[in-house]
Amino acid sequence: MADSTASSTLRPVPSHEDRPVYVIGGGPGGLATAYALRAQGVRAVVLEKSDQVGASWRRHYDRLHLHTTRRLSALPGLAMPRAFGRWVSRDNVVRYLEKYAEHHQLEIVTGVEVSRVERAGDSWLLLATGGRELTGSAVVVATGHNHTPRVPDWPGRDAYSGELLHAGEYRNPAPYAGRDVLVVGVGNTGAEIAVDLVEGGAGRVRLAVRTAPHIVRRSTAGWAAQFTGILVRRLPVRLVDALAGPMARVSVPDLSAQGLPRPATGLYSRVKEGSIPVQDVGLIDAVRKGRVEIVAAVEGFEEGKVVLADGTRIGPDAVIAATGYERALEGLVGHLGVLDARGRPVVHGGRTPKNAPGLYFTGFTNPISGMFRELALDARKTAKAVARAAGRAGTAN
Repeated sequence: MADSTASSTLRPVPSHEDRPVYVIGGGPGGLATAYALRAQGVRAVVLEKSDQVGASWRRHYDRLHLHTTRRLSALPGLAMPRAFGRWVSRDNVVRYLEKYAEHHQLEIVTGVEVSRVERAGDSWLLLATGGRELTGSAVVVATGHNHTPRVPDWPGRDAYSGELLHAGEYRNPAPYAGRDVLVVGVGNTGAEIAVDLVEGGAGRVRLAVRTAPHIVRRSTAGWAAQFTGILVRRLPVRLVDALAGPMARVSVPDLSAQGLPRPATGLYSRVKEGSIPVQDVGLIDAVRKGRVEIVAAVEGFEEGKVVLADGTRIGPDAVIAATGYERALEGLVGHLGVLDARGRPVVHGGRTPKNAPGLYFTGFTNPISGMFRELALDARKTAKAVARAAGRAGTAN
């Protein structure tokens, strides 16, 4: 795979006098915003802590594909190649991000991690790797939804001698051939890893579920679930909940006998709480056939065993925690009063906090209409807002 930052795209860290807009993070959200800013005539510099763009995508498991269509997942200014197919693979997402940075000749500085953002008069001061202090006219935080792996502090976890890893460390099923594996968490990642393990020859696969998820078909008769997500996104929550129930009963079989009852709460109500439906890429069939066994939630570890919520003790060879990520924004911007009680930015896209004008966020929502599509929309909105603010500042001067 080619290096993501060809020599033509690298630039030295700008001096204080340049006062560009700094974009923190070289993932899809950061790259899209940098391009959109340039299209508005605003200089943008991407600061990426790793040595390549798309770092988090490179770490995802091998079989991962976008659950959104290729055509609706392109970032501004560059279509995804048709050769990538309808559901773009992880490797092709990485190739696309590399090409995106090269095609738009984005200013990207790798190996620079920003630890803190401070207001400095009418500018922003970024404290970064190696004692750097960078001054920008505005800042876009695009460090991503999946920043820091989160593993619950289960009782007995630290004394557990078995194999325990976060889903972010999982790559493929080869190391688990013939083994007994417990996957914890039934979001899209946990569901897909469970199916991957079954198809890859694991001896036994169990999936620990605390709350039964909404499951939708990724595509039905050619109609992608994403299309429905886009159509209903602006509708009242109650209406979408009412419509989703009958649709689920028609398209998804009742798996109550296998331990996955239909959720008691509405689909869109759950989305608003941050729980995206599981898009089926084989889970329904695997559960129905007993190849993936549903068990109760994990409560802790005791004497080398995993203790489940129903009191059962099991002894898998490996436990894979698909338990999500922390946004980890507190150290970076928490002192600015721009995060809510759950550590999420209070604004995104073209909006900026009243108490922190010039600070923008992208990539911290998980919309039903598709992450990449949302990043593209946010990029354009952010760029227009920054350009307007710069215009007002220029007029005032």
